[in-house]
Amino acid sequence: MATSYDIVRTLIRTEKGTFLEAERKYLFEVAKTATKVDILRAIEDIYKVKVQSVNTLVVPGKKKRVRQALGHTPDWKKAVVTLKEGQKIEVT
Repeated sequence: MATSYDIVRTLIRTEKGTFLEAERKYLFEVAKTATKVDILRAIEDIYKVKVQSVNTLVVPGKKKRVRQALGHTPDWKKAVVTLKEGQKIEVT
């Protein structure tokens, strides 16, 4: 069984993610096999907050080229987590 830290890999700190914090939404990189319920429980366990909703999307990898060899970066899963009113994740 996967632990909470296996499911939630990292908090994504980008310009878009910073603007979403005003709406109580946070971006996370999560395990590709994780379900919305798994993500909800992991966020509540790690950050001790109440989650209102979880939206997920799979970000496709980009095509890359090194000389003549073609390849691509791996696909990864992103979760947009909305917290309940009055909840906040302290980001340092």
